[in-house]
Amino acid sequence: MDFFAQQEKTRKKTKWLVIYFILAVAAMIAAIYIAAVVIFSGVQLHQHRGNYYNDGSAPQISLWDPQIFLGVALGTIAVILIGSSYKTMALAAGGSAVSEMMGARLVSANSTDPDERKLLNVVEEMAIASGVPVPQVYVMDDEDGINAFAAGHKPGDATVTVTRGCMKLLSRDELQGVIGHEFSHILNGDMRLNLRLMGTIFGILCLAIIGRILLQTARGGGRSRGQNPLPILGLALLIIGYIGVFFGRLIQAAVSRQREFLADASSVQFTRNPNGITGALKKIGGLGENGSRLAHAHSEELSHMFFGNGISEAFIGLLETHPPLPDRIRVFDPNFDGKFPEVRYDEFDESADKTSKPKRASLPNLFGTVVGGAILASGDDDEKPPVIKSRHVLPNIGNPTPLHLEYAVKLRDALPENVKAAAREPLDAVALIYALLLSDDEKLRSTQIAEIGKRASQSVSDKTAALFPDVSKIAAHVHLPIINLALGGLRQLSAEQFQNFSQTLQWLIESDGKVELFEFVLQKIVLRNLDSQFNGPQKSVVQFYTIKPLVPDFAVVLSALANVGSDDAAEIEKAFETGAPYLRAPDDADLNLLPKENCGVNEIDAALNRLAQAVPIIKKNLIEACIRVVGADGVIVESEAELLRAISDTLDCPMPPFMPNTA
Repeated sequence: MDFFAQQEKTRKKTKWLVIYFILAVAAMIAAIYIAAVVIFSGVQLHQHRGNYYNDGSAPQISLWDPQIFLGVALGTIAVILIGSSYKTMALAAGGSAVSEMMGARLVSANSTDPDERKLLNVVEEMAIASGVPVPQVYVMDDEDGINAFAAGHKPGDATVTVTRGCMKLLSRDELQGVIGHEFSHILNGDMRLNLRLMGTIFGILCLAIIGRILLQTARGGGRSRGQNPLPILGLALLIIGYIGVFFGRLIQAAVSRQREFLADASSVQFTRNPNGITGALKKIGGLGENGSRLAHAHSEELSHMFFGNGISEAFIGLLETHPPLPDRIRVFDPNFDGKFPEVRYDEFDESADKTSKPKRASLPNLFGTVVGGAILASGDDDEKPPVIKSRHVLPNIGNPTPLHLEYAVKLRDALPENVKAAAREPLDAVALIYALLLSDDEKLRSTQIAEIGKRASQSVSDKTAALFPDVSKIAAHVHLPIINLALGGLRQLSAEQFQNFSQTLQWLIESDGKVELFEFVLQKIVLRNLDSQFNGPQKSVVQFYTIKPLVPDFAVVLSALANVGSDDAAEIEKAFETGAPYLRAPDDADLNLLPKENCGVNEIDAALNRLAQAVPIIKKNLIEACIRVVGADGVIVESEAELLRAISDTLDCPMPPFMPNTA
């Protein structure tokens, strides 16, 4: 599955959503206009009953009244757009807004509850393997069925929400299958489309709400029923509004059904364990008709987002947002007979998940060796660095493999306990980020730690110093996973704490008198992923559909990467010339290697901000060119690899860790 093709496909689906929305609005305007003409003409006939014009003719109903049509059209469009805009703004905060709307509870990152810890571990492993920030995890405590959903505008503000039944009733492998399904929605850009669809449906539903208000208002009116058109108009709006909702459900179903098959397949591809997801689906069937049903009032709005059908079965098959359970199961288990073993809460034995599991086989490590509970940097200077093969790297963007997942499990388990614990606490996560940036020079490091105590607090300073010995031993290729793990703790900071953190982070990066490219990218990843939470949601708009306007930005990024890999002018030129053709820029484009002073961190920051607004195919070209630049000498060092992954992350193109079969 091509990540960039899926992103482009999802973007085009958004266009179709706009078209469906326009058609639905047009149909509703026509229906309301006809109802309004009939109602008001009927009132006029009633008022002039027995009256005739001078020529002896009776009053007639006119099917075309420009004034009524204009009023209906403007009023309908205003109501729908205001309703849709209101809902879209309410969801602008990202996945947390959706999860909280469903009454879900945020699971503490340092929870010791066995079920919650199992859930958190699975999510962390999936995130590390995918190369995305660890999403916040929510649980719907009042829902006993088995269901889940992922929500957000992009991976940086995503949440994963599961029901209590999903967390309690599923084995670890089954839970992994469900979470893998939801990560597919995160990686393929489905979440943003889902939120836009929610806004659309709500706008259409507003007409039904206004109809209900008119009916209630008319009850207290003083005019006689024959002279007051509001009750009839309210009833008409109520009916037409729900007709609009009917078409909205059609859109939900059309957008959702095929994506569920795709997400199931992606989950199996990710985990290489079809029994996980099929086991979860069979348990849904085993719980009976309420197996994945949700009782919350907002369930219908989110019906297209759930792992399983969260609402009552539709009378018309076209309205079903999910394929039937047997059909989903038979994709991976063709011999399934359609019979579901009964599942009951009081008979569920949780002990199976708490038994010790066999130790995983040792994995080859691309840049370091996992030993003694810490991931140490490779000390063999004579070891030949691995060769980059872009044909293996690009296909894995947004498509992590089972080897990535197993590697993530081993990597997380091998991290020092104090590092993992620090990533889960807000102020300790701050100290962890600081520790990653401390200087190797002991004198300068002492000055940095002392200044952190003045700028932040003595406890943060002490924790930073305590974490440094373990952090300094960790190989560079582990830095990005640690940052992504720490984002969970950093999201729990107060606004004042975040402001202090961002200011101290800026000072720490500049404290040695220079800003390394990786230091800049680290800062960009952290602040970009936290920006919407602390500084308000930022609208993501695609503004660049062609390559030519972005050529200067391409030159900045490729020149910076070429300069990172070597100090030799000939090697730098060779690296740039190796990558440039993969941008597929026009022949007349002025794409030239820039001097090092012209591709500093400020220039890179501006370039990445613009490139993040490009369509997926342009991002694909850029990342492929970056891979070619870094690998121009046939080898890659871990600082180059992690820098490449970090740049990819800033473009919302998550790149899994480099593995032996992808390098």
